[in-house]
Amino acid sequence: MSRFSKVVIYTLLILITLSVIVGYQLYKAILKPNVWVRDEKSATLYIPTGSTYDDLKTALYEKGIIINRLTFEWLAKRKNLESNIHAGKYLISDGMTNIELINLLRSGKQSPVELTFNNIRTREILAQRIALDIEPDSTKIIELLEDSAYLKIFGFNTENILTMFIPNTYEVYWNISAKEMMDRMYTEYNKFWNTERRQKAEQIGLSPVEVSILASIVEKETNQNDEKPRMAGVYLNRMQKNWMLQADPTIVFAWGDFTIKRVLNIHKEIDSPYNTYKNYGLPPGPICIPSIASIDGVLNRENHKYMFFCAKNDFSGYHVFAETHAQHNVNANKYRQALDEHNIK
Repeated sequence: MSRFSKVVIYTLLILITLSVIVGYQLYKAILKPNVWVRDEKSATLYIPTGSTYDDLKTALYEKGIIINRLTFEWLAKRKNLESNIHAGKYLISDGMTNIELINLLRSGKQSPVELTFNNIRTREILAQRIALDIEPDSTKIIELLEDSAYLKIFGFNTENILTMFIPNTYEVYWNISAKEMMDRMYTEYNKFWNTERRQKAEQIGLSPVEVSILASIVEKETNQNDEKPRMAGVYLNRMQKNWMLQADPTIVFAWGDFTIKRVLNIHKEIDSPYNTYKNYGLPPGPICIPSIASIDGVLNRENHKYMFFCAKNDFSGYHVFAETHAQHNVNANKYRQALDEHNIK
């Protein structure tokens, strides 16, 4: 073999070797799994609004899920990830390759979060609850809930705005803005208050907001969904006869002390528009965000002649109903006796 031939062969071998090395490096950078999630199938990555490429790398590296940082950054540079940072919540799967991870982050295809709220009594509590699931903090949310001019756009005020929130589970993106969240809730409100529900509200002489306010009282009077239509009927009977509602849960709300178990006469002296022992009609706003069961309980109220109700003395959570004050006193005395026997103050 001539010297020239040997040189050619050696050169080819070197080129082949270099090609193999380069090919392997490309394989590692592009196709080899480079994400490791300890003890889980996926990890959640949050990219806040306004994040930079360096912020993204820091978030990834702090989680310790990138096996080879050099190959990740090499490919990220060539895929121009730096100019394609999208805020949101992303699920990073164990065993992902660099190309899969980078394509996911570049695409902005984030995973939705489930926004759920129930048993909410005040605007402050609602803002805190929502802020647990989305990027905006509670301060930004409460600012909107207390902005009279802004709420007027939706047809609500600071007292009744909680009636716009229908308790359910909603899929939203984590980086939704506070205003976008409000728009979504207004859309869901209008979906809920369809033609059928609005007609039922009209039949009992209430607006959707008034239905929700009354439903919030029913919500706090009973946990038993099957008796909510009957209880709603009692309050509607009182309103038709121009009686005060005299609803104990409104007193608790007026005091802002939700630990009160037994409403006493001294509690009923509080000066508040929510004191239904001193003011006629519905209070200016709900005393909680009522459940759908309570709203529908009002819309499907029972037609009866009951004017009073009292908790059963067996503490079952159900109530006994009465048409006359005399019968109500009998029922109430039985319940008071049961409270005293159990030392409930």
